[in-house]
Amino acid sequence: MTPITEYRDDEVITAVKTWIDKVIIGLNFCPFAKKEIERNTVRYAIYPTSQANDALSHLLDELTLLDKQPDIQTSLLIFPAGFCDFERYLDMLEMANLLLAQGGYSGIYQLASFHPNYCFEGEDSTDPANYTNRSPYPILHILRESSIDAVLKRYPDPHKIPENNIAKARELGSSVLQALVK
Repeated sequence: MTPITEYRDDEVITAVKTWIDKVIIGLNFCPFAKKEIERNTVRYAIYPTSQANDALSHLLDELTLLDKQPDIQTSLLIFPAGFCDFERYLDMLEMANLLLAQGGYSGIYQLASFHPNYCFEGEDSTDPANYTNRSPYPILHILRESSIDAVLKRYPDPHKIPENNIAKARELGSSVLQALVK
């Protein structure tokens, strides 16, 4: 993925919303997403940084905003101009998770991660399963733990969600999934 030096916020948000509609909801990779999209409780925040410290500062700002606005259930921190290198993104993600723990946010929020070149550890980069976490841009997804806990209590066999997603992704194949993520 080549860094994007020029972009329009509305185009980035449209691409992310289309990906959510086609992949996350359309393929039912997250059986909880549709409700939040329909309720309009998802925040899209674009940050044009490629520096980990700046991204972490934005993460803290976003957590503060979520603390003050309980109507927002989930927030997507989108980095259209940075973290194109997957390893650099993973380094930033590791620091972000440490920040959550050290900042007293464990049990309150958790992060999910999405990246155009996402590759599960130990898997081949061409494995279609990677598309369960591939997105048009690098994204840190902040989720409220209380919301997750409430939904998981009502959802049958929530532990099977990842394995079901992997099976579906492998059944569809990389070419179909790649077309949906673009």
